[in-house]
Amino acid sequence: MDDRVPRVPGQGRRDPSDDEDAASLRFGVLGPVRAWRDDGPLPTGSPQQRAVLATLLLREGRTVTPGELIDALWGEDPPSQALAALRTYVSRLRKVLSSRMLVSEAGGYALRDPDGAVALDLTAAQALSEDAEKAWASGDVRAARDRLNHALGLWEGEALAGVPGPYAEAQRVRLEEWRLKLIENRLDLDLELGRHAEAVSELTSLTAEHPLRERLRELLMLALYRSGRQAEALAVYADTRRLLAEELGVDPRPGLRDLQERILRADPALAEPEAPAAEAPVVRILPAQLPASVPDFTGRETLARELGEALVAESGAEQRVMAVSAVAGIGGVGKTTLAVHVAHQARSAFPDGQLYVDLQGASSRPADPQAVLGAFLRALGTADPAIPDSLQERAALFRTLLDGRRVLVLLDNARDAAQVRPLLPGTAGCAALVTSRTRMVDVAGAHLIDLDVMAPHEALDLFTRIVGAERVASERESALDVVAACGFLPLAIRIAASRLAARRTWTVSVLADKLADERRRLDELQAGDLAVKATFELGYGQLEPAQARAFRLLGLADGPDISLAAAAAVLDLPADDTEDLLESLVDTSLLESAAPGRYRFHDLVRLYARACAERDQLPASERESALARLLDFYLATAAGVYAIERPGDRLVEQLEQTAYPGLKFGDRHDAQDWLYAEAGALLSCVRQSIGDGRLRRAVDLLWVAKDLAESGANAREYEVAANEALQQARSADDRHAHGRALITLTDVHLVAGRFDRADAAAVEALRVTDDADDPVPRCWAPNTRGIIALYQGRHAEGERHLTVAFDNFRANKNRAGEASVLCNLSRIHLATGRVDSAVTLAHQGIGIYDETGNALRGANGRYALGLALTESGLLTTAAEILRDALDVFRDSRQRLWEGMTLFRLAEVDLAAHRPAQAAAHADLALTVLRGIGGEWRRGLVLTVLGRALSGLGQAGRAHVCWTEALGIYEELRAPEAEEVRGLLDLSAVV
Repeated sequence: MDDRVPRVPGQGRRDPSDDEDAASLRFGVLGPVRAWRDDGPLPTGSPQQRAVLATLLLREGRTVTPGELIDALWGEDPPSQALAALRTYVSRLRKVLSSRMLVSEAGGYALRDPDGAVALDLTAAQALSEDAEKAWASGDVRAARDRLNHALGLWEGEALAGVPGPYAEAQRVRLEEWRLKLIENRLDLDLELGRHAEAVSELTSLTAEHPLRERLRELLMLALYRSGRQAEALAVYADTRRLLAEELGVDPRPGLRDLQERILRADPALAEPEAPAAEAPVVRILPAQLPASVPDFTGRETLARELGEALVAESGAEQRVMAVSAVAGIGGVGKTTLAVHVAHQARSAFPDGQLYVDLQGASSRPADPQAVLGAFLRALGTADPAIPDSLQERAALFRTLLDGRRVLVLLDNARDAAQVRPLLPGTAGCAALVTSRTRMVDVAGAHLIDLDVMAPHEALDLFTRIVGAERVASERESALDVVAACGFLPLAIRIAASRLAARRTWTVSVLADKLADERRRLDELQAGDLAVKATFELGYGQLEPAQARAFRLLGLADGPDISLAAAAAVLDLPADDTEDLLESLVDTSLLESAAPGRYRFHDLVRLYARACAERDQLPASERESALARLLDFYLATAAGVYAIERPGDRLVEQLEQTAYPGLKFGDRHDAQDWLYAEAGALLSCVRQSIGDGRLRRAVDLLWVAKDLAESGANAREYEVAANEALQQARSADDRHAHGRALITLTDVHLVAGRFDRADAAAVEALRVTDDADDPVPRCWAPNTRGIIALYQGRHAEGERHLTVAFDNFRANKNRAGEASVLCNLSRIHLATGRVDSAVTLAHQGIGIYDETGNALRGANGRYALGLALTESGLLTTAAEILRDALDVFRDSRQRLWEGMTLFRLAEVDLAAHRPAQAAAHADLALTVLRGIGGEWRRGLVLTVLGRALSGLGQAGRAHVCWTEALGIYEELRAPEAEEVRGLLDLSAVV
């Protein structure tokens, strides 16, 4: 209970001579009727005595007559000695609570605190509910939800539990109805906050418990619809209509019918509240992201006016969805400069903000629209937890946030229309301005501009503005020669002029002479894609030798950014010295500070840094050593993470040796945090190392970073790296790397549910390593084949594979591997009816895991044991074991196993005839497994969810789940299709 509960005013003052500290008393009625003093429980006596206490508490300090108390306890048929019994109860309560608190007056009794108010959980819940209503009315949805959650948290079971009498029964009904109303309000707020996926599970359980409560059904329909499960939402309505007709002979209320109609026509308003789904409310922010317009913008007046008028006029027209203008031209022609200038000129027409992004379309790794949308959503006030996972959902939320606003979006340096489309507002009043090297002919309705080089007079004006009129005036012909040599390309002119402006001893004719030599002109200007090299040269030339070395070496490493520790490995310097160097490079603008302790290059600066490494004749051995140290750092650190998470696994002893040390972690969570934070840079290092002669270490790094694939995080990037490693190993005829690369791919395919491909990779791994002295594939490949055979129903074959794997693990003294096989064999035995041995095998595997302290894989063992215990009928124990595993999987960010454990808990619930709880667990499993696990596993969960819903009488929704599952199984040609057909046939008959 909350010690800060609101208090009902009392009467009188405390007698200092009274030893009873009444002010410390607290009471509870939202559950069993209880009393505490200083957090210690007080005896409240018999059920009848608790009924007297409850009646006094619920009268909130008002006097209750003996007759009213007798009616409350016994109703119309009190015992002959009712009054005497009542006095006994009151006397006993007075001894427990003090005479100053339980007072006699006007022939009756009252419960008051002379020092203030009676601390009662119900009073606290009422105050929190009132606060929630005020917060909701003021628009603070999150605060309202938090207060309602707090209020509901005060319940500890059924109100007035075990208290006899008609008064208590009536109050129980009242309080339960109020609790349900609070739950409905809180769920309503959940949906306003976009927590629809989480709400589905709870609502499924609540509608099963209260099948005739239409408000809960309405909320469930809305939650399902917003979760992309329209068919199930409509099935809920059909189930509700049938149930009401059968039970009450009535139709659904108008609100429910209206919601059905809106779902049928996909009313856009139903999706509007998704935007603020975050741990903090979405704030309406006016972004102003436009880069600064260059002060020496020159020429382009006609085009600038045309673009500005198109953006402002078209975005303001009532019949236009939005204005899109696309500027195309070769690199360095001034697309960005023009677009930024026009955007600044048009700012007043877009008072709700301006968004900007460099899409890096000219680079080898253009910006991902999904990531760009994430940045845009943050700029518009959306907190990170509110940002959806998929590109489509982010684009939809982006358009929702811009609805009714006037925002300009500048998409600079786009690769193609496919990259641009998800980033377009699509909303009346907004506009998009796109620059690209390609013409955006396939962006519907775009106003296209082809930007050419500058006219000669414009080029000379730009050169003059940068260099200065005095220097150009006396050498006008030479200046014309310079801009002509630049091909009138704005960026080349700006580079040439900037170089001249920085060298006061040069004359214009000196520069013209340098550019006159066609063989050296590109070296002087670096026009086109490499035109920015001369701009970076100005900063690079001012670096101290140690800074320049750091700049060159750090530019060698791929990856979105680099941590301080990784940079120290590249430079082979202490962390403090490395930080000093990196911060000094940040000051020169040649390096960016991505976050505390993390740094990044702009892509073009990185290219320039690499060009410097070659131009300045940085020895190849030094370049190779720097990248080798980086790989060693990642491998050594990731191996340490692997060892912390999987003690007893000998793999860490069988990795390629490293010369550079890694980080050390004393805590499993710190180790996991490092792995996920470094995912992008680590996988980039793998891909870079594969082609640079460090193949075996790169493959080993993939192996020890396998959590990145198993957890679902970075699974796509991990798979790309694994495939590249495999191709390189084949090309190099390196059977050691070949076999291990294949094993990493088996895990990727298993997680994705691609069992045939996983099996093929495992078969190839065994073939290529048949005569190689590498125990890793010989152990893990048959283990994987056994798992796949289990999934595909080939049990005898699976047992043979697992037996081979067990012998190989034992020969390799890999205890963790032995435990893995034992747990997998447990599932084979279970599938073939050997339940007792399945339990024994799972216990043996868990014993090894616990002995070695392998908590993560111990959870996998408990998963297998939970399945066996379920089949044994020990459902309570099975549920406890599975919940223990679930906690570990959640703590370890293992989304696949978290989702599958929820699915198994749903199976336990079904076996225990708890369909509502089964449906709640299955719904949660679907949410967790979104985007991971593959369609086969989704089919398993849908099948169980359908069974649970059928048990709840929700036949329509069950039919939808089974139909979807059948489609999955038929597509995969999975044997489970036959079972689901049977369920659908049976439901049709019923």
